[in-house]
Amino acid sequence: MKTLKLPLAALALSALPGLALAQDGPAPGVNPATDTVFILNSLLFLIGGCLVFWMAAGFAMLEAGLVRSKNVTMQLTKNMALFSLAAVFYWLIGYNLMYPLGNWAVDGVLSGVFGPGVLEAVGITADAADDYSYASTGSDFFFQLMFCAATASIVSGTLAERIKLWPFLIFTIILTAVIYPFQASWKWGGGFLDQMGFLDFAGSTVVHSVGGWAALTGALILGPRIGKYKDGKTIPMPGSNLALATLGTFILWMGWFGFNGGSQLAMGSIGDVADISRIFANTNAAAAGGAVAALVLTQLLFRKPDLTMILNGALAGLVAITAEPLTPGLGLSTLIGAIGGVIVVFAVPFLDKLRIDDVVGAIPVHLICGIWGTVAVVLSNPEASLLTQLTGIAVVGVFTVAASAVVWIILRTTLGIRVEEEDEVNGLDMAELGMEAYPEFSPS
Repeated sequence: MKTLKLPLAALALSALPGLALAQDGPAPGVNPATDTVFILNSLLFLIGGCLVFWMAAGFAMLEAGLVRSKNVTMQLTKNMALFSLAAVFYWLIGYNLMYPLGNWAVDGVLSGVFGPGVLEAVGITADAADDYSYASTGSDFFFQLMFCAATASIVSGTLAERIKLWPFLIFTIILTAVIYPFQASWKWGGGFLDQMGFLDFAGSTVVHSVGGWAALTGALILGPRIGKYKDGKTIPMPGSNLALATLGTFILWMGWFGFNGGSQLAMGSIGDVADISRIFANTNAAAAGGAVAALVLTQLLFRKPDLTMILNGALAGLVAITAEPLTPGLGLSTLIGAIGGVIVVFAVPFLDKLRIDDVVGAIPVHLICGIWGTVAVVLSNPEASLLTQLTGIAVVGVFTVAASAVVWIILRTTLGIRVEEEDEVNGLDMAELGMEAYPEFSPS
């Protein structure tokens, strides 16, 4: 055991009667090594959670840049509100629904723990920690909340420019309080998908495809924007600010290091830290692969690179690697991301042919590439079974579509989910909020 060299002031204090210093040994019941693990794991969750929180800004900037100027304030409002509502309702219902800690009302399916999440007391000692061998409850709650909020952000962009604010926010409450945590418990809460060997390291299916399925269901029920499809043709509706969209993409790229790296869920050993480093590098490689693939492919197909496709190509690579960012090498990670970039370039126009209006391309990025990434786990993780991976994808997809459809249809029947035609044409900023993001450019 190493001897710590104390500062002179501490040495002087040690000579005073009645004062005990750390070198006298730990208090009864305290293990310095376990203390270190607890502290480092908690720190990983807090730093990782802050990075994932930063992704909320990324989603807001990406959406603000890809919608038309008359709808920018609405997208920013939705992103502020959805994150805040997620924070409240994940605490009230979702956290304990997602993590039953072995206490199941229906074994492996429904948590037996209901009610708001509860933090540890102020100033606890080791013997009062909820899980002294793991991490603080507050750090775990904070980290998991950020994933929940990210799921709702995915839905926001797809349904932009024609959905009413309050019905969307009601859907957000149900998504973050019930739909997301319920299915997440099947994998991350130790439920039946986890028991059957389904692998999803950081949420290509549990987070991203769930947001994508909910967005797809909403888009089908809501319908496309006015004027988007005419006489069998897709009418381009360019975004207001590609600089903001690019900034949002870089913010999301950065936040993903916390998303995937924090999902190692441990930082108390050399092996854990090495694995986190590996995850960071693989995550970055996949994003780069997706961006390069989209850059080259759009040049070949359209004779000019398409920035919006490049942005979504990077995000597609990030989503694709999220299911297994640890076991691949840099080459395979780049390839997995590149395939994601290719998927996006072909999927965006395919959805338009089906008249499915996805304003920001979230369905190709989060749903289709989430599925691809979950399947791609079998390429590098020997414990993965293709049949099990496909089963997990199908189970989560069927549940999310069914639950989302019920909520969307009830909202459409009761409150209505679509704005009036005149309001949609004039823009939701003024119709729903009475303020514009760029008032100096409005007609006087």
